[in-house]
Amino acid sequence: MDEKTDVGEPLAWLRLDEALRHQPYAPSGLAEPELAVALCHHDGRVREAALQQAVEHPVLLPLVVVRCADWVEQVRERARELLAEALDVETGVALAPLILLFGRRGRGAFAIELLDEVLRGASREQLAPLFVQPDRAVRRFVHHLAVEENLLSPAELARAAARDADTVVQNLCAEAALVAVAKTGVYDEVLGPLLGARNPRARAAGVTVLRAAGRPERAEGFLADRSGVVRACARYVVRQGGGDPLASYRAWCRAAEPAPGAVIGLAECGGRDDAELLWALVPHPSAAVRARAVGGLRVLDVVDVRRMLPLLDDPAPGVVREATLALLPSAGLVPDGPLMERLGGEWPKVWPRHVRVGAFRLLDARGGIVRLRAAVTVLDDPDGRLRAWGEQVVQRWRPEEGMAPGDAEVGELLGRARHLFSEYVLRRRLWEAGLDG
Repeated sequence: MDEKTDVGEPLAWLRLDEALRHQPYAPSGLAEPELAVALCHHDGRVREAALQQAVEHPVLLPLVVVRCADWVEQVRERARELLAEALDVETGVALAPLILLFGRRGRGAFAIELLDEVLRGASREQLAPLFVQPDRAVRRFVHHLAVEENLLSPAELARAAARDADTVVQNLCAEAALVAVAKTGVYDEVLGPLLGARNPRARAAGVTVLRAAGRPERAEGFLADRSGVVRACARYVVRQGGGDPLASYRAWCRAAEPAPGAVIGLAECGGRDDAELLWALVPHPSAAVRARAVGGLRVLDVVDVRRMLPLLDDPAPGVVREATLALLPSAGLVPDGPLMERLGGEWPKVWPRHVRVGAFRLLDARGGIVRLRAAVTVLDDPDGRLRAWGEQVVQRWRPEEGMAPGDAEVGELLGRARHLFSEYVLRRRLWEAGLDG
């Protein structure tokens, strides 16, 4: 056991249990060290005898929780009896992180069920520390309990959905808020937090409820949201209110400074007739607008390889990423010579990393010797992640159907990458390619 271990952390108690089983001395600063050692002793009779004393020392209750999953049945059952007697709301709140962490291990269900039973008698104020616990499993547990016990008002649920970083909590609280507020018809208390939330799930829930609240016109302001799910909800609400999202998108895309969300939104609900409107935005000064325009062309399936190729050198990584995705289905039509040039530059006259990554993705999609040639080239790339990617491709490479056996270039490329193989594997690769190993 590391003397610097913070036993205030739930995981530290599990580590302490493991450590004391093999070296029976407790770290300095731990209350009741002799009793802690006995609770973790390798002899089950010693652990069982120590349990009765442990409940008289609340600081060691975490080790009683650990013993509730003991591999010796007598120790396990005695620990469960004592924990059931000792656990009240206050100790349940304090031990909840450990119990829920422990519940993911074998025989941990008892403590979770006991915790659930105890905390159902708690007030919203008593549970408050658990709503903001760093551990998302704890937050999920307490929010589920709060929803089932109706401990939070619709406004509190909406704020939780907007505030929490965990998607499970976001969905749970947003749905619960909408169900609760639908019974009263008073939507103002939930609309503010949901519509102003940073996370898209909460915003989408807020936009959806605008229809029930009789305010579909407010959804138009979310048609160009940065999130696709929010845009989809906004389009539904606007249509239900008699509006035309497509007309709005077209008007916004003809403006001098269209929002990026409006550009991709046009592709999401438009047709191929809107392709030229998107092509007109490809040279836009804003990188975000350019990227969404290219992504929109991919969504509409109107990719023109010749017009798309220059975008592989765009200074914005997002644009190159979208152009690469758009060209991947047509990778065989992309000339491999210029792409190889982008991989083979010498430092410092090397192409930007995002350009090299895009070129490698397209060459990798070509397969065959083109894939091997590109992978061997990036083995000298200045970027470690791209080098590692190239190594994986080389190690997995096999001759494909239609390749002529005995290609000398294959032997030369594998020879350059021989450090990635054992002698046996390298000979086998050469043999598979029709070359002498």
